[in-house]
Amino acid sequence: MNKSIEYLRWFDTVTVEDITTVGGKNASLGEMIQALSEKGIQVPGGFATTADAYREFMEVNNLTTPVSEQLKKFKNKKITLAEAGANIRELFLKGEFSDGFKTAISEAYRQLGKKYKKEQVDVAVRSSATAEDLPKASFAGQQESYLNIHGEKKLLEACKKCYASLFTDRAITYREEKGFDHLEIALSIGIQKMIRSDKASSGVMFTIDTETGFPDVIVIDGTWGLGEYVVKGVVNPDEFRLFKPLLSDKKNKPIIERGLGSKERKLVYATNGKNTTKDLKTSTDERNKFVLNDDEILKLGRWANIIEEHYDRPMDIEWAKDGESGKLFIVQARPETVESQKEATSLKTYTLKEHKEPLVKGLSIGDAIATGSACVIKNVEEIDQFVDHSILVTDMTDPDWVPVMKRASGIITDHGGRTSHAAIISRELGIPAVVGTGDATEKIKDKDEITLSCAEGDEGFVYKGLLKYEEKKVNLENLPETKTQIMMNIASPAAAFRWWRLPSKGVGLARMEFIINNIIKIHPMALVRYPDLKDKSAKKKIESLTKGYQDKTQYFVDHLSSGIAQIAASQYPDPVIVRMSDFKTNEYAKLIGGLEFEPDEENPMLGFRGASRYYSDRYREGFALECRAIREVRETMGLKNVIVMIPFCRTTEEADRVLKEMARHGLKRGKDGLEIYVMSEIPSNVILADKFAERFDGYSIGSNDLTQLVLGADRDSDLLSDIFDERNEAVKRMIRDLIKTAHQYHVKVGICGQAPSDYPEFASFLVEAGIDSMSLNPDSVIGVIRRIAKTEKRLKKGREVAKAG
Repeated sequence: MNKSIEYLRWFDTVTVEDITTVGGKNASLGEMIQALSEKGIQVPGGFATTADAYREFMEVNNLTTPVSEQLKKFKNKKITLAEAGANIRELFLKGEFSDGFKTAISEAYRQLGKKYKKEQVDVAVRSSATAEDLPKASFAGQQESYLNIHGEKKLLEACKKCYASLFTDRAITYREEKGFDHLEIALSIGIQKMIRSDKASSGVMFTIDTETGFPDVIVIDGTWGLGEYVVKGVVNPDEFRLFKPLLSDKKNKPIIERGLGSKERKLVYATNGKNTTKDLKTSTDERNKFVLNDDEILKLGRWANIIEEHYDRPMDIEWAKDGESGKLFIVQARPETVESQKEATSLKTYTLKEHKEPLVKGLSIGDAIATGSACVIKNVEEIDQFVDHSILVTDMTDPDWVPVMKRASGIITDHGGRTSHAAIISRELGIPAVVGTGDATEKIKDKDEITLSCAEGDEGFVYKGLLKYEEKKVNLENLPETKTQIMMNIASPAAAFRWWRLPSKGVGLARMEFIINNIIKIHPMALVRYPDLKDKSAKKKIESLTKGYQDKTQYFVDHLSSGIAQIAASQYPDPVIVRMSDFKTNEYAKLIGGLEFEPDEENPMLGFRGASRYYSDRYREGFALECRAIREVRETMGLKNVIVMIPFCRTTEEADRVLKEMARHGLKRGKDGLEIYVMSEIPSNVILADKFAERFDGYSIGSNDLTQLVLGADRDSDLLSDIFDERNEAVKRMIRDLIKTAHQYHVKVGICGQAPSDYPEFASFLVEAGIDSMSLNPDSVIGVIRRIAKTEKRLKKGREVAKAG
């Protein structure tokens, strides 16, 4: 044995300072074991071979010259990348380990077995390049890992394969592009006790939103069995989001989103044969059940917070649950290298100008739009058929697909989640992708002209044809401060995170009905009265949507609270004003099961809507579900920045009845800081502003309805479009009067209507009238801020002149 060489280091003896010795992956494991074990984070034990051990292997087998020759031939285009890679890997696989290396590995393996009380302990054997996982370069997936390895002989075989994998085609390509010297980089091998997640679950988590860069969420993906299927995109995993700022208080359970993945397959240990793992179909019960319970989700979230705080940067973390002990473990942690590196001084927005029925839909990765010709390739052997700048359509991708992914304008896959290979690489490349569509390779034909849209929220869509779209760049630098509070109108929970970089101070209107219509899709009373529903077709649809829910009403509460929580989290701790449902009867009737519960009205706009529903026997139980969702967000999750707003409240008597109904369901004004606002959209709200001010904490002007009712002009009528105008003096006088009276009673007034977003001069008028806040469409925020700042400056100068005179 060569005494001058240190062949291996135990994880608990290394830190992040040892990257040049044991690589980024192994150094990170050692860092966590040493620094974070005392904080409760569990990392499986093991050891790592050193960079010196790799260099000895190169020297003993005289590999430097032949490897250099192969790389030179490739660069000079005498042989292909595939030929060069295959030739170099063959050189490694024919090589022999020194006696010193074999002895060191065998002794350490036996010692690890003693620690876990197993003669032949099962281990994961993972590659860790000495330059990998740097903050601005990710080597993830470039080299190989081998799972469920038993015995010294199999362990040494896996080690040799790891060395050879330093020269996979994708690794060679990556280093060429990043400017790394192939022969300067060494490889360390991590040998780590396997966690029996094949009997439970595993996955990955990020301490940053992987689509928008929003820094205050943790995204957890998980599946049954070994975690390779999440990373490779073989399955559509469960997905959970947690709100980081509220995780430290154990009273809060800030799980703001739960998404059930289809999880059709799982990777488990193989008990015999040559393979160490095998692929299985999951059971119906496994597909319909989350892989983690709430306590486990919260524990992983808190661990992720601790890891991020320790490394002081967003992290990409792998976790596993042991099916024998039921314990959770962290098996890898590395810096996140995409969203955290983006500039925050500008924002690109994409808007689709045409709409069609989508061919397929899946998860949206990024927020861009791409148009072009589809290139359908079902397996990696055919990637040479890829046409540059087309949209790649395939089953799923792995690192071997990277060379063609770089030449694509968009990517569409049948399988995979937000942390799949296709999703990660598309983010790195800055191209949009729609993953986990299920059947894109069947529905989309080769050479079809298609439009891929990731600009419509969490869901990504693929449309037939080349649809028109608009791309804008918004500059966020050098924006003036305004006295008027600038807020946003947000309907979609997914959209909330996309606009977090805008300099707004809260959400002035979060529309509950958007969540009900687009996410829940079911009439709340159809869930309350589910056993007695007469509509068999509706009942069948409800059963499908609510699978896994014994209590059908809980489906409504869970999904509504999740949607509200995501919007509230995006602006925390600034206020988020959530308007209780404001569907008209004809709109409610279109929800699944809605026809049985809605009257037929001649004029729904002026009918059974808003406040009048909440205390009516026709809807009271549905309103109770809305109240339950608000309580879940404020009390269970801890998002107390949520303010409740009552729409279309016609009289003070009606206001009293609604407030009483809310208090009955635990939403009492003032309790635990709860504020309740009222929409000011009916002339009676303005005429009796002093009376409404006694009952509510704030007003929000709904300029569309107020204009309609002041001018007597149907807001939806094309014939009256020239009369319907919020800038009419009668409407403006109403607004001035409301602001004056409200301020006399120390009640805040904002506006959430469309007018200031559409008309810059109307925004100036509102500032002159003394409005406290404006809630704008996100795409108009920057322009209106500049307008408001000018108006405020002019008014201030006018006051100074008047005072001086």
